[in-house]
Amino acid sequence: MTLLLDRVTFSYHRWIRPVLNRFTYEVPGEGLTILLGPNGAGKSTTMALLAGTVEPRSGKVLFSGSGLVSTSREYRRHVAWLPQRVPTSRQLSAREYVAYVAWLKGENRSAAWERAGTALDQVGLAEQTGRKTAKLSGGQLRRVGIACALAHDARVILLDEPTAGLDPHQRTVFREVLREVAAKTPVLMSTHDIADLADEADTVTLMDSGRVLHHGGTQSFLDHAHDDAVPARRAESAYSVLMRLDGSR
Repeated sequence: MTLLLDRVTFSYHRWIRPVLNRFTYEVPGEGLTILLGPNGAGKSTTMALLAGTVEPRSGKVLFSGSGLVSTSREYRRHVAWLPQRVPTSRQLSAREYVAYVAWLKGENRSAAWERAGTALDQVGLAEQTGRKTAKLSGGQLRRVGIACALAHDARVILLDEPTAGLDPHQRTVFREVLREVAAKTPVLMSTHDIADLADEADTVTLMDSGRVLHHGGTQSFLDHAHDDAVPARRAESAYSVLMRLDGSR
């Protein structure tokens, strides 16, 4: 099963233009998908709808191939959501927080505690399990967020701008963890930073103004780059070409 926005219309106020209008999008059922686009493209709204934290004015948000819709508790139990700011409790340790989220998602207390320790080890935070979340770095908090997803068997993981504010080393560590996680669980990661388009991404979706400009394999995205673009700048070139083509229509 994978997540589907089916002809969704959404606006933050009824008297303003919708952010998304009869918008359809299906999250790939495997690997890492990068959701690219400038600020204001509709990425965060798309992610919030998929996470079930907001409801569409019309249309449906559901697990395709099932009857699970975003307003149901069962839907949200299977979706892991990491917003731009990880909403941790400053008084809880990393393990306490991950166990708490796992419990909220349906695990019993003993299983939640056990799985929290295992999940934190998977994301390279075994030595930080007893540390208060208030004392963790931004990169460590992002990994705590992924540990929360691993601790309750999420079927899809949604990450909204997870590398914002991270230094180059933190980005590298985070992407290594992400690569391992995406090998087992589908991940959709939104970003406006073309530098986040790592080689390990399987699919690229480019959005602008509430519309999909490109959706396909990473190579099909890079093929839009100018022929003379240097290898290190191909992603940036492809992004610019697609945005320019859309602006000329």
